[in-house]
Amino acid sequence: MEYREILRWPIWLWLFLAFLAASLSLAVWAALGIKSAIIISLAQLLLLIIFERASSLKISVSEEWLFVGRAKIERRFLGEITALAAKELQRARGPNLDPAAYLALRFWATSGLRISLTDPRDRTPYWLISSRNATKLLAALVKV
Repeated sequence: MEYREILRWPIWLWLFLAFLAASLSLAVWAALGIKSAIIISLAQLLLLIIFERASSLKISVSEEWLFVGRAKIERRFLGEITALAAKELQRARGPNLDPAAYLALRFWATSGLRISLTDPRDRTPYWLISSRNATKLLAALVKV
């Protein structure tokens, strides 16, 4: 692998969701007692871990392939690649979005890439990918 990145939840998102979970546990404790609150708390923790793992975005670049989540494409079909800062990514996923594009976006990542495709068999015009290290990912993709 030439490049590998996993976009996991940032700490602020964990803290926010833990606060919400604690609020629910407190309400259950007040209504039903400590045993119910402990069971609910453990269930919430397990669900948070499962959701975090499921929503993580895995990006990897090999010599011949680009893997983003469950999608993959041969690097020879990659056209123009543009690194996008926060404002550019916001515009790209908002008013400038093509509905046929492949989106691998995570709201907690503030930068990303727009990758045009040159495969004549693929009707997807481009991929829009979130990344914490867009410049490193771009460097790995343009490296010959």
